[in-house]
Amino acid sequence: MTETPPKPTFLSVDHISWTVPDLEAALAFYRDVIGAEELFRLGPLDAAEMPLDDEGRDWMATHVNVPGARLTLVMMKLTDNMNFQLVQYDKPGDIRQELPRNCDRGGHHLGLKVDDVDKAIAYLEAHGCTAMEVIHIDAGPLAGKKNVYMTDPFGHSLEIVD
Repeated sequence: MTETPPKPTFLSVDHISWTVPDLEAALAFYRDVIGAEELFRLGPLDAAEMPLDDEGRDWMATHVNVPGARLTLVMMKLTDNMNFQLVQYDKPGDIRQELPRNCDRGGHHLGLKVDDVDKAIAYLEAHGCTAMEVIHIDAGPLAGKKNVYMTDPFGHSLEIVD
């Protein structure tokens, strides 16, 4: 019987990463509209220009599980306690563009806490976001709170909470 290795200490979230179709447009939105600060940029990194591993696989297959990839990424400081990475893949040629729905496997959203949900809706809609109907919570542990799901200009799901 194999002994289970010791559990590490999970310290914090380092970053959240989203793949976007247009890195510069997404960077402009999250920097100029949301207020994220660009920390660094890497790339383009192209598997065709990187050495193969001992098993003959390219770097991207070995490290990000996408053979033949070419990517560029930007790491941003979104809030004091969270970094947000945007990645644009230019290869391989069969990149899917559809996003999962919230109910689909891999579905996701970014929850952002704000001081005023209604003010955030007006501001974000003026910058290309689309809001669903506001959720007013009347009972339970979140009574008195409200939130709203929105999509950013690239179709990613945001939840704005107070």
